[in-house]
Amino acid sequence: MQRTRFGDMACSIARTLDVIGEPWSPLILRDVYVGISRFEQIQQDLGISRKVLAERLRWLVENGVLERREYSSRPPRHEYVLTAKGTELCDLLLVMVRWGDRFTAGEAGPPVLYRHHACGEISHVELRCSVCDKPMRATDIDILPGPGIASAGQTERAPGD
Repeated sequence: MQRTRFGDMACSIARTLDVIGEPWSPLILRDVYVGISRFEQIQQDLGISRKVLAERLRWLVENGVLERREYSSRPPRHEYVLTAKGTELCDLLLVMVRWGDRFTAGEAGPPVLYRHHACGEISHVELRCSVCDKPMRATDIDILPGPGIASAGQTERAPGD
């Protein structure tokens, strides 16, 4: 079965899903973000097959999300580190954490807490407008055509459309 090429769509959500939409990819990013950076460590933490992990790591490196760095030359061993592009994807993961903590954590509460460096307090991600700094949610915006839409002949869809 041929995989749909979401990266060819004129939709930023689809293009992002093309890079990290497969379920293992966000979990691999999470592991690298928290310091689990070597193949064996990631494989053990996730319980993922070696073949699938190798494929996902290769894909994330090819897409500029992770960088493969040698940490030992005898024998050759590598670890994975986030690129600037990968670090920005972790911002997306923090939004997912907020939703998961709110709707899936249950009575036990969130499995992990996040301390903000700037204030030292336990906090969560809040989406804010880059212009006025007010909270920004899906119900607070209008979707308008952007400059990239003209060449594609498609419209970007709001979540849920």
